[in-house]
Amino acid sequence: MAGSSVAQNYAEALFELGQKAGRLEDYGRLMAATAEALAASPEAQLVLVSPRVPKAVKSELVGRAIAKIGAPKEFVLYLQAVVKRGRQTMFSQIADAYGDLVDGQMNRVRASVATARPADAALEQSVVASLTKKLGKTVVATFTVDAELLGGAVVRVGDRVYDGSLRRRLLRLRRQLA
Repeated sequence: MAGSSVAQNYAEALFELGQKAGRLEDYGRLMAATAEALAASPEAQLVLVSPRVPKAVKSELVGRAIAKIGAPKEFVLYLQAVVKRGRQTMFSQIADAYGDLVDGQMNRVRASVATARPADAALEQSVVASLTKKLGKTVVATFTVDAELLGGAVVRVGDRVYDGSLRRRLLRLRRQLA
């Protein structure tokens, strides 16, 4: 719990930087890419968590790596400050919290949609349009396949679940008959 509030504080600081620079979306992509790159590299993780490597060296390494991809100076300095304070293991939490802040600012919501079979483009557009109308926010949906559903779909938006699966309907019918 404490880790998430710390990550939230760092995300809010980055959000302010992004607003001032007019680069909210860019900073979100950069933060997510940084977190993913660190998660994908066990060697980088070892260096960043090693107590034998001074924080100044860690900060310099992160700064050089991020600057190589053309990140803005303010973003590089932000990441270096995070590393100097020993919070480099929280990059993915910070990225998630930052994404939530940006989504709130842009009046967006993220949804995951599980269907029994792969959805075609028309169905995806229809689901997104229906959710957008129902929720009053722009919906960014990710679609997955779950063969256990038998038919229909299960939609998750935040902590809400809309279960329109055939499996659920059959379970309900079974309870009614029992």
